[in-house]
Amino acid sequence: MNPALPVTRRAFLKTGAALGGGLLVGWVWDLPDLLAQRPEAPAARPFAGWLTILPDNRVVVKLPGTEMGQGHATAMPMLVAEELEADWKQVEFALADGGPQYVNPITHMQSTTGSMAVRGFSEALRKIGAAARLMLVAAAAEQWGVPAQECQAELGQVLHRASSKAATFGALAAAAAQQPLPQSIPLKPPAEWKLLGKPTPRLDSLAHVTGKAAFGQDVRVPGMAFGAIALSPVFGGRLKRVNAAPALASKGVTAVVPIQGGIPARDDAVVVVADSTWHAFQGLKALPIEWEPGPHAALNDAGLWAAYRAALDEPGAPVLDEGGAPQAIQAAAQRLQAQYEVPYLAHAALEPMNATASYSADGIEIWVPTQAAGLIQADVARAFGLPLERVKVHVTFVGGGFGRRGDVDYAFPAVWASKAVNAPVQVVWPREEDMRHDSYRPAAAVRMEAGLDAQGQVTGIAIKHTGSSIAARLVPGMLRGGPDFLAQMGFADSPYEFPARKLDYVMKNLPVPVGFWRSVASSYTGFAMESFLDALARAAGQDALKFRLGLLRNHPRHTAVLERLARASQWDTPPPAGRARGLALHDYHGTVAAEVAEVSLRGQAVKIHRIVAVVDCGPVVNPLSADAQVRGAIVFGLTAALWGEINIAGGAVQQSNYRDYRLLSMAQMPPIDVHFLPGDVPHNGLGEPGVPPIAPALTNALFALTGKRIATLPLSKHGYSLA
Repeated sequence: MNPALPVTRRAFLKTGAALGGGLLVGWVWDLPDLLAQRPEAPAARPFAGWLTILPDNRVVVKLPGTEMGQGHATAMPMLVAEELEADWKQVEFALADGGPQYVNPITHMQSTTGSMAVRGFSEALRKIGAAARLMLVAAAAEQWGVPAQECQAELGQVLHRASSKAATFGALAAAAAQQPLPQSIPLKPPAEWKLLGKPTPRLDSLAHVTGKAAFGQDVRVPGMAFGAIALSPVFGGRLKRVNAAPALASKGVTAVVPIQGGIPARDDAVVVVADSTWHAFQGLKALPIEWEPGPHAALNDAGLWAAYRAALDEPGAPVLDEGGAPQAIQAAAQRLQAQYEVPYLAHAALEPMNATASYSADGIEIWVPTQAAGLIQADVARAFGLPLERVKVHVTFVGGGFGRRGDVDYAFPAVWASKAVNAPVQVVWPREEDMRHDSYRPAAAVRMEAGLDAQGQVTGIAIKHTGSSIAARLVPGMLRGGPDFLAQMGFADSPYEFPARKLDYVMKNLPVPVGFWRSVASSYTGFAMESFLDALARAAGQDALKFRLGLLRNHPRHTAVLERLARASQWDTPPPAGRARGLALHDYHGTVAAEVAEVSLRGQAVKIHRIVAVVDCGPVVNPLSADAQVRGAIVFGLTAALWGEINIAGGAVQQSNYRDYRLLSMAQMPPIDVHFLPGDVPHNGLGEPGVPPIAPALTNALFALTGKRIATLPLSKHGYSLA
């Protein structure tokens, strides 16, 4: 998932006739397989019908990205419909199954991660719409015997105004399917957009409010059974023995399925199979399981943090070394040092992990709420010795992903259970198992040092950080012997212009499983960088916003975002008595987000009066979804900053549910004011960029109130609560 990797790419359109005589348009990517550990991925990408125009005038757009609440089911059809000149009232969407034809050209996987779905597919989707429009126009012109340049598409029709002729897309679809593909497919300039950039109600809203939207746990297939899973409570634990009799005596229970070594990157597990999820849960409670605790039974928070702190004294892998930063810092008039620490974090998605699978001699069929259908397809095929085409993965709506469903582990128990009982099985992870067997946001420790000259200008900055590697656990083939590039996000690609900088990374892989969490490493590199910059500004005697502007002289987008933030938050106006403001900025994969938090204190209770966010993500596809994404990201990051922490004792996670892994409630929501700048860049992502700035904006505001710098999260560790 490294955009900097050298990649060659050929992409081309393909058309065909849809069932019933319509027009089928697709996009085929021919991509090198960068994942060396997945050699079964075919080099030739089969044709995918992403756009279907049916004779009844319906326009169906297949989603290459997962819909998990962020609005892809509307944004992606909007990209097609804009260039197609479709009547939006006739546009629908369909969820795409797993398949290499849906590989994202940026991530090189069929995945919805890294805020890269719209960013990765926007050009392809627009060209599909534009190509279909040109073919429909060509078909109409041929039928009418007029030049194609005299015809135009508009609101689902092709018109020839000179002769008052008109035909709907549906009526022209079969003939358009016989037209050759256009040699040139120009796209509209933004000034001509009629749909893109306009607030557009979501296409999936009705299905959600009426209960018709099918999530993973809504899947029903003939003859299916239901399962509940228990995994080793201790990291690295193994199944010793299980006495199935008490569970089999429980109402509705039909089988107990041990799984030993059959779940990627997971410990052993047991699945209880029954005639309902409730009966499976009750059978699981009645089931005596003996676990071998394994080598990590003594693991605890104290030991983990001792290892991470010691790692900062070890030699690190050099990531950047520019301009002689150690010497520049040593010679500075003023030197500052700080160390930041952040804990493991769970995803805590409302819909727990689940999957439904049907195993047979002919192949495997899986229904799953996933961000990584292609990875599940490839990993299951390899594990069970099947060709890729014999594993079918059907993607459902997702009740919260946040990166957790970019993993593949939760699909395997359902496959093993189905194989054992010779029937389709839906396996649901009880909330406690879900919380205690997450792939957690890595805990991390960051040591920072910088120098200031006599004029308060930064002379150089040195950063060393450590934590467990996500890439080493999930995609080791992408490391290629180097440091984890995912861990460098927010540091290596920081927009701030330091005269000298040094960045070192110490990979410290501990037994706690880690994975993608909303904004990945930026969730903590942003906290460390923006907290440290605030401290540097204070030491230099400068305003925090102006100090940052001084480090962004050659970055007009970032400068514009900060200047807009200053106006929107009234930064240059003193806050009301008893309040203070803090700010932070972060660049996440080309989306620039900056936020101000305005807070006050009542004892140790923090009152957040408002949060102001300014975002430049390039052209906004749908302002309604974009605004919701930024707000959701802020809430996600705010929850983590206030309370988020996973604790380890006896080799096991101590949190089990929302009662001890607290989330922000609707009643606690602060006012949030979101502004967008129409940056002159291509479409960029929005699902994650709002997360990194909120924690440092909040802690910088608290420093302005108290004079005490917060370098470790969450705030609850420092005695803070929420007013």
